[in-house]
Amino acid sequence: MKNRLILLLIIISQTFASEAQINSKEICRVENGMIIFKLDLRWNAEQKKSLSEKFDIDSTIIVGAFQGKQDISFHGLDWKTQKIDSFFVELYKPIDSTAAVNHVNKSELFMLDDPMLGKNNKISIEPTIPYGVNHFTQKNIIQYSNGKAIFYLPNHSNSKRVYLSGTFNNWSTMQNPMQTCDSGWIISLPLEPGKYLYKYIIDGNWFTDPFNKTKEKYGNSRIYNSVLYCENHLFKLSGYANAKKVIVAGNFNNWNTKELKMEKTSSGWQLPVFLKEGTYTYKFIVDNVWINDPANKIMRKDGYGNQNSYFSIGDTLVFQLKGHTNAGAVFLAGNFNSWNRWELLMNKAPGGWELPYVLAAGNYEYKFIVDGKWMIDSSNLFTTGSEDYQNSILCVKPNHTFELKGHLKASKVILAGSFNGWNENGYHMVKLNDKWVFNMYLKPGKYTYKFIVDGNWIIDPGNELWEINEFNGGNSVLWIEP
Repeated sequence: MKNRLILLLIIISQTFASEAQINSKEICRVENGMIIFKLDLRWNAEQKKSLSEKFDIDSTIIVGAFQGKQDISFHGLDWKTQKIDSFFVELYKPIDSTAAVNHVNKSELFMLDDPMLGKNNKISIEPTIPYGVNHFTQKNIIQYSNGKAIFYLPNHSNSKRVYLSGTFNNWSTMQNPMQTCDSGWIISLPLEPGKYLYKYIIDGNWFTDPFNKTKEKYGNSRIYNSVLYCENHLFKLSGYANAKKVIVAGNFNNWNTKELKMEKTSSGWQLPVFLKEGTYTYKFIVDNVWINDPANKIMRKDGYGNQNSYFSIGDTLVFQLKGHTNAGAVFLAGNFNSWNRWELLMNKAPGGWELPYVLAAGNYEYKFIVDGKWMIDSSNLFTTGSEDYQNSILCVKPNHTFELKGHLKASKVILAGSFNGWNENGYHMVKLNDKWVFNMYLKPGKYTYKFIVDGNWIIDPGNELWEINEFNGGNSVLWIEP
């Protein structure tokens, strides 16, 4: 059985390419002392059986993985699973408990990879926070400029081959071979600004970047990946050569006064960062003294007696309020600025008021404040909540439209789900021709939802995917792909 498994690992890419049972995506790899199988949740019974037979994995373990169990024990072997996205899950366990695999040359596992997998598929991971800063222990380890990242791995002169693998190539093990140089290995890749995870594969063994302090744990496993932020903004302060410490703080890091230390240069101080699309306010802290950016003339009052430097990244949208031309002052407030009622003063425009603003893709609640009176946007039919707690909803860069056909005599249809805490006064759908609609931006992943038609909860009749809920009823299921 051991020899059979070894042989299959060596020829598996050719086998998968010639058989329709399982596609040619990465099926198995060895990484950080773990053997990892990448399973496609779309596989049918025949494909699951093929997986079981080819790798000698008991069908009980495979069934448990496809059922979403996180821990699976069978005949003294303990497996774990980790969901990657809506289609893929990884099944893994320590390699020392897989006797057959102990005899496999890890470099042979390169043959599991489809060289075309991930071609031109430079996937950026959306950060959970709106910014990111690199922390390298040696200069010039990774240089990024003009949309190109140069990865440099010092030493390892005796290694035969080194590959770079990460989210930018769908963790391909063969797509990006590094080239030798005088003092190590190097490769250049075109990358958009964003967050990326990566590792080096040195003669078949996976390693995090030893010169990068920023690492991220993979789910609940013992696996870590190095993190790279391809920057799109440079905070720069000229002068202050005698300062001991300069820090930049802003709304992107909750005005943390200790976190983002700037680097001293020959002409002043600087700090390259990655920032998601959005609107930002900031200040510099020079030896504990707060100052605005002298090179940035755009400033905005924060409503609390302070004035901050201001800039934005991304496409500009314009909030508009029609009428109220006799109002003395109109402000915009929403969850994008923590409902600060005094910060965003709107500009008077022909027939009303307006304010240019930049927001990242997402769903936002907002209101206008006209001479101290809060009101929803009368020109926007999409709302949430009720009575005094009703807010207008703005969806920036929507990627899904919920639709409910019929029910045209209903007075109110609500969209509620895991994306809004199952709020019974959640998103008010809008009647459009023969259906009710609601546009949303949703991050990749799984969502459950229902419609509430005049108080009656129903699943989506236009969606065949649903699951049993804790009330012995059903919820519609939606998968948003990366």
